[in-house]
Amino acid sequence: MRPLKLTGFIFFLLSLTESLALPTKPQDADHFNAIQKFIDENTAYLSIISFAQYVQEASFNETERLVEVMLDYRDRCLADSTLVECSKTANDAIQDMFCDMEGLPQKRNFSHCCRKGSFPRRLCFFYNKKANIGFLPPFPTLDPEEKCQAYKNNSESFLNLYMYEIARRNPFTFAPVLLTVAARFGEAATTCCEQRQKATCFQAKAAPITQYLKAVSSYQRNVCGAFIKFGPKVLNSINVAVFSKKFPKIGFKDLMSLLEDVSSMYEECCEGDVVQCVRSQSQVMNHICSKQDSISSKIKACCEKKTPEREDCIINASKDDRPEDLSLRIPKFSDSENVCRERDSDPDKFFAEFIYEYSRRHTDLSTPELLRITKVYMNLLEDCCSRESPAGCYRQAEDKFNETTERSLAIVRRECQQFQELGKDALQRHFLIKFTKAAPQLPVEELVSLSKEMVAALATCCTLSDEFACVDNLADLVLGELCGINKNRTINPAVDHCCKTDFAFRRHCFEHLKADTTYALPSVSALVSALHADWCQPRKEDLQNKKHRFLVNLVRWMPEITDEERLCLFTKFPAAGEECEVLEPESCFSPESPKTANESQATEKQR
Repeated sequence: MRPLKLTGFIFFLLSLTESLALPTKPQDADHFNAIQKFIDENTAYLSIISFAQYVQEASFNETERLVEVMLDYRDRCLADSTLVECSKTANDAIQDMFCDMEGLPQKRNFSHCCRKGSFPRRLCFFYNKKANIGFLPPFPTLDPEEKCQAYKNNSESFLNLYMYEIARRNPFTFAPVLLTVAARFGEAATTCCEQRQKATCFQAKAAPITQYLKAVSSYQRNVCGAFIKFGPKVLNSINVAVFSKKFPKIGFKDLMSLLEDVSSMYEECCEGDVVQCVRSQSQVMNHICSKQDSISSKIKACCEKKTPEREDCIINASKDDRPEDLSLRIPKFSDSENVCRERDSDPDKFFAEFIYEYSRRHTDLSTPELLRITKVYMNLLEDCCSRESPAGCYRQAEDKFNETTERSLAIVRRECQQFQELGKDALQRHFLIKFTKAAPQLPVEELVSLSKEMVAALATCCTLSDEFACVDNLADLVLGELCGINKNRTINPAVDHCCKTDFAFRRHCFEHLKADTTYALPSVSALVSALHADWCQPRKEDLQNKKHRFLVNLVRWMPEITDEERLCLFTKFPAAGEECEVLEPESCFSPESPKTANESQATEKQR
C-alpha cells in the first residue's frame, strides 16, 4: 500500500457512485479513469478505517488480510464489471469481505451480524461498536528515534498502523476526521524525523492533533447519540441552531435547503459508512461555498482552499456578525394573533423557523440552551393554544425564555465559582463523587474520565467572554459521553431517564439526580479488603490513580455520608496505607470526632 494521498482520496470517494463497478455510459469514461487510478493507490485506507471501526478487536495482521481481500475484489470488478458482486454498495462490499474471512467472525464475535440481511447487518455492526475501549491495549508508543526509524524503513506500513490504531480507538468518529488526523500525523513525522530534537518536535505537533481529534469526536458522538436516541427531529433542531448561530445572515429557505444535505450527511456518517460520509460532508461544504455571499462573510478564504483543508476551515471559522436590523424580540412568535394557526398548519416548519430566528438573534447562547428555549416554547403553545384567549397566554413567552436561561446561567456560574475556589484537583474529586453517586455502575476509569472532562471544560471556558455558551456546550458533551451513543445503553433508572427522556433538558435533569439507591453495595469486609489491596499491594500506577479508585469505592459504599466524613476518610486512609504493616486500614472506618474531621480538612487543604 502506498502512502495516503488525501486529496485524491476525497476525489475518489466523491466520485464513487456507491459501487466499485465500471461505468456503463461512454461519457463517464474520463471520469472513471481518474477514479480507477486513485483506487489503485488508496483503496486500502477505506478498508482499514471501516474494518478497524466495525471490528475493534481485530489485529493489525487481520486488518492487512482484509485489505488484500478488498484489493483483490477491486481488481476483479475492474476486470469484469458485470459480476453480480460488483453492484454492491461500498459499505455492503466491505462487510461481505470480513464476514467471508475464514474463522474471523467466530473469533472476533460478530458472526451474529453476518447472518443478517443488508440493512439489519449494518445496524448490527454499528451496535457492535464499543465506546469504552478499556479492552484494547494501551496505544503503542515508541521512542522518537525508533519511531523515525520505522517511518524511514517503511512509511507505508507505519502510517497504515497509525490509521488502524486511531480508527479502532475512535469507532464513532467520522472518516474525514480520521483521514485529516492521519494526514497531519504523517506531516508531523516527516518534519520531526528531520530534526535533532525529535521528542520535542513530536510533543509540540501531537498536542493540537490530539486536541482536534478529541474535540471533534466528542461532538460527533453527541450529535449521533441524539439522532439515534431521539430521531431526525432532534437532529434537525440541533443543526438549525448550530447553523443559525454560525451564519446569522443566511435566509430561512437557504438554511432549509442546506440542512437537507446536512441531515443526509449525519445519517450516513453516524452509521459508519465511510464512503458516503466523506461524499456527504464535501457536498455540504460545496453547498455552503456555492452560496457564500448570502451565507457568511467569514468563509471566503476557506472556500478557496482545497479539500480537506476547506472543510476544517469552514467548521472552525468564526461566527458571522449578527445583522444590525435584527431585534432581540420576535413579534411573529409572541405578538401575532395567528401563532396557533401557523403552528397547526405545519408544526415542523413553524418550530424550525422559531429556532432559526431565536438562534440568529442570540448567538451568545449555547446550542443546548437554544433547544431548551424551543422546548419551553413548544410546551407553552401546547397550553396556550388550548385556551379561549391564546394570545394573552403566549405573550409571556419571553419571560419564560429568560427564566429558563437564568436557571442554566446559575448552573454555569456555580461551576465556574467552584473552579476558581477549589482548584483542579479538588474540583475533579467533586465531580468524581458526583458522577459516582449518580452512576456507581460505571467502571472507575470511565468515572475518572468524565470528571476530568468536566474540569477541562471549566478550565477552558471559565475565563472567556462567552463563558456560559462555552461551559454549557462542553458540559453537554460530557453528559453525551455518559449517556453513550447507542439507544440500548443502560446504567440505572434515574440516569437512563435523564439520558433518554429529553435531550434538551438532560443537563438540568442531571443537576437534580440523587445518589443511586438501587446499586448493590459490597459488604464492608469486601470493601476494606479491596481498599487494603489498593494501597498495600504494589501496582503499576501512580498515587493519583489509587486515590481516584479509593474515592470511587468509598462513594459506592457510603454515598450518603457527609462531605466532612468523606474528606476525613479520604485523607486518613492513604496515610494509614503508607504504614500498612503497622496500622490496620479498618481503623479508618471507626467513628470520627468533629476534631478529627477538622484536622483531616486542614491536612487536605495543605496538599
